Amino acid sequence: MNNLKLSGVLLFLAGSFALMGIITAEALYPSGTDYTTFNSEISDLGATRPPNSLIYQPSSSIFNTTMLLSGLMTLTATFYQHRYFKKLLFSIPLGLFGLGLVGIGIFSGDKAPYHGMFAMLTFLSGGLSAIASAKIASAPFKYIGILFGSIALFTWFAAMFVSHIIFPVIGIGGTERWVVYPIVLWITGFGGYLMNTTTNKYQNNKK
Repeated sequence: MNNLKLSGVLLFLAGSFALMGIITAEALYPSGTDYTTFNSEISDLGATRPPNSLIYQPSSSIFNTTMLLSGLMTLTATFYQHRYFKKLLFSIPLGLFGLGLVGIGIFSGDKAPYHGMFAMLTFLSGGLSAIASAKIASAPFKYIGILFGSIALFTWFAAMFVSHIIFPVIGIGGTERWVVYPIVLWITGFGGYLMNTTTNKYQNNKK
């Protein structure tokens, strides 16, 4: 298995683990806690914000472990794909995205301000990574990366600067998911793209 395929496997698994980990943690979150996708942030699965933080098991351990593993896989994938493409414009934001996921896994929502700092790093670098992947991906996937990254960043900016408009429509939880899920879907798809044999032949022909 060459560096490109190994990177693809790791990114595909990172995205899949993140998505399934969130779903599993939500499914096991206790009923009667007022947790909803409209009102609750994804990170509430690990721990809610202070000062009166709430932690429910096994959801907390599942979420935190998932983020940590997904982050470590993304960081490893960043190393291997950079050895192949050598594109810092893509490798830097992708590496920061992996670092952000690791930070979220270590610093759950009750650990302010560190959790918020790593969450912001994850949101921004994830969106930028998707857009920057156009430097190494071919059409049509390069345009999917630009689209999904733009959706994530646009939603994040809307949450920061016009929250009074977007929060009443889809809630803080729905808004955050419109930031996170496009990135998760992109990184899963990008992993599959890198694993594709045709992709490897195409890139080899470009060199």
